[in-house]
Amino acid sequence: MSNTTVAELAQEIGTPVDRLVSQLADSGVNKSATDSVSQDEKEALLDHLKKQHGDDSTAGPLKMTLNRKSKSTLTMGHGSKAKSVNVEVRKKRTYVKRSEVEEQQQAEAEAQANAEAEIAAQAAAEAKAIADAKEAENGKAVAAAKAEAEAERKAQAKAEADAKAKQAAAAKAKNAEEAPVKVAESDEAKKIRLAQEAETKAKLEEEAKEATAAAKKLAEENEARWKEQEAERKAKEKEVVHLTSSKYAQEAEDKSDSADESGRRRKKKKAPAARGRNNGRGKGKTLSSPESLKHGFTKPVETKVQDIRIGETISVAELANKMAKKGAEVVKAMFKLGAMATINQVIDQETAALVAEDMGFDVVLVKENALEEAVLADRSHTGEEITRAPVVTIMGHVDHGKTSLLDYIRKAKVADGEAGGITQHIGAYHVETGHGMITFLDTPGHAAFTAMRSRGAKATDIVIIVVAADDGVMPQTVEAIQHAKASEVPIIIAVNKMDKEGVDIERVKSELSQHGVLSEEWGGEVQFCHVSAKTGLGIDELLDSILLQSEVLELTAVVDKMASGVVIESKLDKGRGPVATVLVQEGTLKQGDIVLCGLEYGRVRAMRDENGKDIQSAGPSIPVEIIGLSGVPQSGDEATVVKDEKKAREVALFRQGKFRDVKLARQQKAKLENMFASMAEGEISEVNVVIKSDVQGSLEAISDSLLKLSTDEVKVRIIGSGVGAITETDATLAAASNAIVVGFNVRADASARKVIESENIDLRYYSVIYALIDEVKQAMSGMLAPEFRQEIIGLAQVRDVFKSPKIGAIAGCMVTEGLIKRSAPIRVLRDLVVIYEGELESLRRFKDDVPEVRNGTECGIGVKNYNDVRVGDQIEVFETIEIKRTL
Repeated sequence: MSNTTVAELAQEIGTPVDRLVSQLADSGVNKSATDSVSQDEKEALLDHLKKQHGDDSTAGPLKMTLNRKSKSTLTMGHGSKAKSVNVEVRKKRTYVKRSEVEEQQQAEAEAQANAEAEIAAQAAAEAKAIADAKEAENGKAVAAAKAEAEAERKAQAKAEADAKAKQAAAAKAKNAEEAPVKVAESDEAKKIRLAQEAETKAKLEEEAKEATAAAKKLAEENEARWKEQEAERKAKEKEVVHLTSSKYAQEAEDKSDSADESGRRRKKKKAPAARGRNNGRGKGKTLSSPESLKHGFTKPVETKVQDIRIGETISVAELANKMAKKGAEVVKAMFKLGAMATINQVIDQETAALVAEDMGFDVVLVKENALEEAVLADRSHTGEEITRAPVVTIMGHVDHGKTSLLDYIRKAKVADGEAGGITQHIGAYHVETGHGMITFLDTPGHAAFTAMRSRGAKATDIVIIVVAADDGVMPQTVEAIQHAKASEVPIIIAVNKMDKEGVDIERVKSELSQHGVLSEEWGGEVQFCHVSAKTGLGIDELLDSILLQSEVLELTAVVDKMASGVVIESKLDKGRGPVATVLVQEGTLKQGDIVLCGLEYGRVRAMRDENGKDIQSAGPSIPVEIIGLSGVPQSGDEATVVKDEKKAREVALFRQGKFRDVKLARQQKAKLENMFASMAEGEISEVNVVIKSDVQGSLEAISDSLLKLSTDEVKVRIIGSGVGAITETDATLAAASNAIVVGFNVRADASARKVIESENIDLRYYSVIYALIDEVKQAMSGMLAPEFRQEIIGLAQVRDVFKSPKIGAIAGCMVTEGLIKRSAPIRVLRDLVVIYEGELESLRRFKDDVPEVRNGTECGIGVKNYNDVRVGDQIEVFETIEIKRTL
């Protein structure tokens, strides 16, 4: 704001200029009419005029009293004995303003205290300087000067006392005579004192300069450190103290404090409301709770995005807890995504990740098998690679001579011991030939053993597909080709049964070429060997082809390391316990090694070869039976030797838990799907089956074959399965679920037979898979709903119509086709269109009631509840025939 002149100010306030100049002068501001007046000078003039008129409002009140009152209600006791107590807290605080005199006195007292402090400091410095001077200089001179000064001071004091005493009694003359002497003496003492003081002052100034220089040097050295300490002190003073360590709670607390402070500043005192008829008794009045009892936390408005760590399996409740959401919200989100789940259901990692991302969270996928990886990594991998024997899998259609061919090579009779003459499990053998050692895997050829053939192809180096020369390519032959191609292993075709007459090799080659298998003669890469398992024709050429192919593949393996392999077959022996046939692929498996095999683990207590002989170790490409596992492993599981049995047990238990969670998740999903399917389709018949087999591979094949028999009306439900004899537990399970018990190459023990007899359970034994599948198929066929078909058994032509008072219209008919039965339903046709369907009320020939009338005979027919029979109509008689359905 710009300053105005005295003349402009006088014109603005409406007063003469001279008077304004005099008032300014009285207020201590000397101005002329042309001088400018500042805002401070205007305020000074205003204060001067107010004081002249007795208005000293600028001084403000000298005393101020603040009263604060808060009310709250406390509830004491519980239930019907609860009692409310009103609590009123009153606070009073008085502030007194100091007067100008008190402030001036306080300022003077502070100044005096400061001066005394400075004098004390200076005296201390002087004392220190005197002490230093005494040590540095001659102490005697200083002591003499001090003694002389002290004597002079005492003499002066005594003289003054004598002068005062004589002054009262003596005359003025005596006083005048003594005065020059006194002055002279006083002047001489004063000179000595001044000289001493000057000397002492010089020394003190020199000491002060040295102390100042030292202090300045110290300040320069510590200036930076002092600044940092001062900054830290100020920061601590400004730092806000919070009651919680949460970042978001602190922010909410700061916002609440600032809102309270701003509201306290803006709050105005409201006028008390006039009391009405209630005379202020508080009816309808609400008591506000004190600030100390109010919640000080403000809920954050924005949601913080968090990282959610999800394992391979997780339940819906655990996922909701990790996201800090309600379980119902997560279930609702899953329904929106098309996944139906309950709060306790276990879901897989992918589903959980989709749900969490849909709800706005970042997902971190976690592998829970860190211990498993650590155990498998802690194995010796060093060693020299040497050439190993090839692993050859023999595949092909059933009855094409696979096992017989292998028997001739091994000089054994395995096929004679097979039930029904067909192979029903994988057989592993190693053969020492004149060309070297070869390991053979014999797989079943029946359609039910698809999984076995697949495992055999995955664990092999070379696949031999046996094709009968008189039979050609069959469905399992095509399937074996597909498995071999999927495993990317070389194929050798062995055309068997060449000893028979009338075989056509070109037809076999042509059929195989349709499936991508071309012989070397036709420009392909597949070797064809013509053999005969009966006469031994071409066996040597087949072995040469196998060894030639293995040399091309350059098969090598490390022998001096911890072994690893694959489970070919497994079973539960009554005397030996779980037995697993393992094909060693790398390293050397020794008796006493700790083996981790799928969901099972254990120490190898004994090892046997395929002939049942005990062995101590097995190298690469050697199949062995091992005993000592904790349970029966699944066929196809990887067998690995580890160092620590404790860690192997932990890994096996972890795998079992994960397998259980996955199985439970699959069952829950199947339950929900079956629930909705049953609601849509109605009741479905089920055949409950409990299966026990001798080996794991056969059990798997039987289960798959039975499940494939299921239709939309009848389904096979396997409620229990396992390897080994039929036990009492299996029989109890079958009795509770009304199931049939199937034993494949196993028998029931004594306790199980008692339960089966008492509960009247259907128990069946089988040794050939054909018979098992056929009988289950028949049982399922009996549960199919029968078909009903209507068959016309007779036709009668209406020739005339007679009226009967009792019966009504009677049709006189001639039977033109078939047979008319009184008990059979009929249809009335007019112009070959059905106009009525019902039943006969009477059938007569002449006057007699007859049960039936044959072709070419006249009769009288009365139609029940229908009288509109006309001449020319046809009466059709039919029967409903029930036809049994089969699968």
